[in-house]
Amino acid sequence: MKNKNILHNKDDENREGHLAYRRTPIEKESPEEYGYENIHHNLAESSVPDVVYGDLELDLKNITLSYGDHLGNHQLRQSIAEEGESFKSDNVLITTGAAGALFIVATSLLKPNDHAVLLHPNYVANIETPRAIRCQIDYLRLVYEDKFKLDLEKLEQLIKPNTKVISLTYPQNPTGTILTEKELNEVVALAEFNGCTLILDETYRDMTKNPPSIAASLSSNVISVSSFSKAYGLPGIRSGWLITQNERLMERFLAAKELIFICNSIIDEAIATHFYVNKKQHFLKNIQGHVRANFESLKDWIDRNPYLEWIEPQGGCICFPRIEMDLDVDIEKFYFLLKEKYKTFVAPGHWFEVDKRFMRIGFGYPSNQELSAGLQCITKALEDSIIS
Repeated sequence: MKNKNILHNKDDENREGHLAYRRTPIEKESPEEYGYENIHHNLAESSVPDVVYGDLELDLKNITLSYGDHLGNHQLRQSIAEEGESFKSDNVLITTGAAGALFIVATSLLKPNDHAVLLHPNYVANIETPRAIRCQIDYLRLVYEDKFKLDLEKLEQLIKPNTKVISLTYPQNPTGTILTEKELNEVVALAEFNGCTLILDETYRDMTKNPPSIAASLSSNVISVSSFSKAYGLPGIRSGWLITQNERLMERFLAAKELIFICNSIIDEAIATHFYVNKKQHFLKNIQGHVRANFESLKDWIDRNPYLEWIEPQGGCICFPRIEMDLDVDIEKFYFLLKEKYKTFVAPGHWFEVDKRFMRIGFGYPSNQELSAGLQCITKALEDSIIS
């Protein structure tokens, strides 16, 4: 006889009110799941080189392992707030990475009967949490033939009376495209006019030559999200933040954070604070130099490569080239050989729910030598996979 208290998978999927969690290819097939020891050339990462703790010159021996400020370390929040003219420390909430911020925001703002407009393709957390909530979704799709440009006219057409959220990421992941100050102001105005909230994931903002304003500084209808992971090389401390001028929303976001994990790790916040206050500019200068040098190697390779085409990225440390459409190639064989024979990892298009002819190449994480070797392996794997 079956135990009626056991909830089976089929029943669980059909129960209303449950968040519909699912593992995605980008997580199941990630380098850390495959095993870093099996990869010689890791071009799948969307970040910069990981920081070694010793290089931070921080002594944590006397830290007291207590609960921390629920909003987050005050000095850290104050330093982040000072990046924008209109912020104070209470406009900043420290979260468990950008993913934690995006989860808090989506679950606080969206219900199943609400509507959201999501940029696509995108970083997985920007899409999967609204899906898990089972709200109504329309995708604002970036198109290669339009140079992955944001279509403001299309965005306006997608907004409905029950639209609660517009979710964008710029500089964009995975394409590396950016928003100009003019475009940002137009999107903010559109959100204000329609009474909805704009969520802007700005994780790569410090990796843009002339970044626009922090989006949350422009309106109380805007929430900015960022992280220590991608642009600074500190993914292991799982720290990020959100910014909003809307006090009512901040109260709700803080309540959500307190229910999920009360406060951040006191050790992680100590590292994050020390980095942001004392080390950020030094590290960022070196990071930006490394990314520029790698970009030049990447661009030279792409320009000479007969098999690939791209929209040149303008921000971040990633690009999204595709295999030439008229090239007859066995796609599955290409990815198999690239990984198994050449020990080279990229982020294939299906991680972002697009054609596998696309691949995200991260040029910020590897050394220049590893990047160059990995790019040559992509060429070899393509040549091995051409259907004659």
